[in-house]
Amino acid sequence: MFNEMMRAEIWLQETLASGESLEELAARLGYSSSQVRRRFRQCFGLSPSAYRESLRLEKAARLLTFTPRGVREIARRCGYTNHSAFSRAFQRRYRQTPREFRLNRHRALRASRPPALTLEPTLHTLPPRTAVVTRCYVGTEQLTPPETWPRMLWGEEPPSGIPMDAPSLALLHDPCQACSLPKLDLGVVLAPGLADRLAMPPSLRVVTLPSVRTASLSLTAVDDVNTALESLLTDALPTLGEHYCGEAIRLIADGDALELQLPLMPSPQTTTAP
Repeated sequence: MFNEMMRAEIWLQETLASGESLEELAARLGYSSSQVRRRFRQCFGLSPSAYRESLRLEKAARLLTFTPRGVREIARRCGYTNHSAFSRAFQRRYRQTPREFRLNRHRALRASRPPALTLEPTLHTLPPRTAVVTRCYVGTEQLTPPETWPRMLWGEEPPSGIPMDAPSLALLHDPCQACSLPKLDLGVVLAPGLADRLAMPPSLRVVTLPSVRTASLSLTAVDDVNTALESLLTDALPTLGEHYCGEAIRLIADGDALELQLPLMPSPQTTTAP
């Protein structure tokens, strides 16, 4: 049952901006809507609709904090067709209007003064890639060393045909904020087409990482992730006139190299919308 509800949780995350209903999710899983509601609550402590609302508002909080997008555009990107409904839901969750939240978060970030980075981030565009990952319900602070990530997929040895030295991957979904359900994805990056030949158990899934502009930074250990993120988001990117786009942050371990890859908005912007 848990693997099915995990797939439901991931589907809710991936369809935030769509109009797809719980009935469509239930049909995908082969259950009735009432069964999905009951089983999802048993696994995660809240209903699918309440969880989707939390995801939408948490994404809106990230976009308000780290991007210059206007409030109406953020509401649309988070699945709200009615701006007033978005503002009411946001105020219920955060006890502030979206504009007040943005202003107060910017003030708090300026006051936090994270340590300056010892290296400048590198700006470049990553090609599309394919990965096999598994969902883990832990926060970034509980991230284990990269050598353990492939073992989360298939134990000590990968299936035949997958290189032992395939780059390890962590996808971080909730950077620098509290969330209703901490989560991240761990896995490996594969050569194009290789994942199509694998028999996937229910706990694994293939993801396509799209081409994206990133600010990339070399790290020495996973313990440095949160500090590096805070410095990137509050100091380095504003200095460069760049903005985090709000999507999953990539952490790639290839051999002894560990790189944090922060996805950026498509084009540099330096002003903050009201």
